[in-house]
Amino acid sequence: MNFIVKKVLNNNVIIAAHESYGEVVIIGKGIGFNRKRDDIIESYSVEKLFVLRNEKEQANYIKLLPFLQTDLQEVIISAIELIKQRTGNSLNEHIHVALTDHIMFAINRISTGMEMKNPFLIETKTLYPIEYDIAAEVVELLKDKIHVDLPKGEIGFIALHIHSAIANKNLSEVNQHSQLVSRLIDMTEEQLDIEIDKESVDYMRLVRHLRFTIERVNNGEKVNEPEKIAFLLKEEYPVCYNLSWKLIKVMQQTLKKPVFDAEAVYLTMHLQRLQKKVK
Repeated sequence: MNFIVKKVLNNNVIIAAHESYGEVVIIGKGIGFNRKRDDIIESYSVEKLFVLRNEKEQANYIKLLPFLQTDLQEVIISAIELIKQRTGNSLNEHIHVALTDHIMFAINRISTGMEMKNPFLIETKTLYPIEYDIAAEVVELLKDKIHVDLPKGEIGFIALHIHSAIANKNLSEVNQHSQLVSRLIDMTEEQLDIEIDKESVDYMRLVRHLRFTIERVNNGEKVNEPEKIAFLLKEEYPVCYNLSWKLIKVMQQTLKKPVFDAEAVYLTMHLQRLQKKVK
């Protein structure tokens, strides 16, 4: 089924009608060039472009257009195409609004000499390594195409937008999880009186373990408790065992969901290995 042009908003954006989708916003590099009302756009030519079906997302994207320069819009369209190719996933269409708005705001901050620090950069890189690498490519693309050099912290922010679009999660939830992991790491360093090497394999393992624990808790997945190991760890490593329960209580309070006792066992093993390496 083909799209019928209703209104050309600019060279890259058209409002069109489609038999199945209704009224949609079609976004694509050069898609609006020389188009007129009631022109037919064949579906096959829209496959590599982006159709915004959600009315709220359409309205929000259209609101951004007056503030969006053509060259920046084109590079963001290319960036989202790159994200799609690298992940091999369909993306939540909110990324068009969220990423466009974020990059516009970031460039505006740079032009006024304001740099926003990213306190969760290392955690984000460890939690979402694939998204982080893609975000680094997006930052490089902006540098190549429009000569905008975003600071390193922006790679982390863009990575969270990418993860949010892939996982179909609200960005605030993704941010909450990153902040929670960061808080748990800070507690671990304070309680064990250690400084964890953020480039080490052990740090990576602990962060990923915390991430998967958070996901299991959110999904209500039960983990079976190996009772003998639990008793042994409690006796042998009381400091790490007690700390694991403190971390679990923070998880429970933040996520507002119960955490199964077995999680303390597996967390204790990670903490003990970390403490042993550092001490």
